[in-house]
Amino acid sequence: MKQSIKQVASRTIQVEAASVAGLEQFIDDNFEHAVKTVHECRGRLVVSGIGKSAIVGQKIVATLNSTGTPALFMHAADAIHGDLGMIQQHDVVLIISKSGESPEIKVLVPLIKNFSNTLIAMVGNLNSFLAKNASIVLNTTVNKEACPHNLAPTSSTTAQMVMGDALAICLMELNNFTGTDFAKYHPGGNLGKRMYLRVEDLYVNNSKPKVLPTALLKEVILTISQSRLGTTAVVDERDSVIGVITDGDVRRMLENIEDLHSVRASDIQTLHPRTIQPDVLAVDAFDMLRKHDISALIVADPDGKYLGILHLHDLVKEGII
Repeated sequence: MKQSIKQVASRTIQVEAASVAGLEQFIDDNFEHAVKTVHECRGRLVVSGIGKSAIVGQKIVATLNSTGTPALFMHAADAIHGDLGMIQQHDVVLIISKSGESPEIKVLVPLIKNFSNTLIAMVGNLNSFLAKNASIVLNTTVNKEACPHNLAPTSSTTAQMVMGDALAICLMELNNFTGTDFAKYHPGGNLGKRMYLRVEDLYVNNSKPKVLPTALLKEVILTISQSRLGTTAVVDERDSVIGVITDGDVRRMLENIEDLHSVRASDIQTLHPRTIQPDVLAVDAFDMLRKHDISALIVADPDGKYLGILHLHDLVKEGII
């Protein structure tokens, strides 16, 4: 009887997980040598491969470039038809192959050796042509593919991907690559925004509702309504922040006070409101909103001068949340 879809999927995951776990035994002196060689290289890491290994190579190159290690991809088939010109004198070359015996690889390896570039092999067959001719070998041997016929590259390509990630992360550490550095390479994505977008980039587009402590209730309500931010700052004559009034404060006041004619801003304001400075990261502003369970923050300069309001919706709009 055939296995169910769930059983096949579970078996696939188990086989590939075991292959990844088995890589730990291959994190040896060769791996350390490879990391140091790439780190000390005065050029780039040129990654090559054929078939599914080529696709893995492209992903590894993308990861390396985004984490501070200059890299480029050179398809093994194209390399022997002109793309060898991509390799410069000080580059290190990494060739990825499960068998290490592909015809294109066998043609490419001697050419690279003639150029005197350091050759690193990421290979699943230590007795292969590629492994025997490389300066450094990264072992990605797997016991079996997840494919029921042990043919389609599955576990082997997963192992290659993980070994590439291990290489990239070690290089990140050696390069002291920080979150700020990461943001420089990802300015258009949400990850980058979390690292560089600041309060001052967001609140300036909002209205700037404010009232004096002496403002009557009608003025307070109109100010909150017109701003569409659900709140207003209470400031003194010098525009320094004194307090804050939210639409919730107004509703609670209406429940408890019958004579509304004499109610002023000073009667319902919350004194010493939570403020934030414009140079604070937007992601830190979100943490502050979440911690205190509020939807808006008063933006003020270090001297307490009122600048505007940052609302939770501003963070949602920019994808910070």
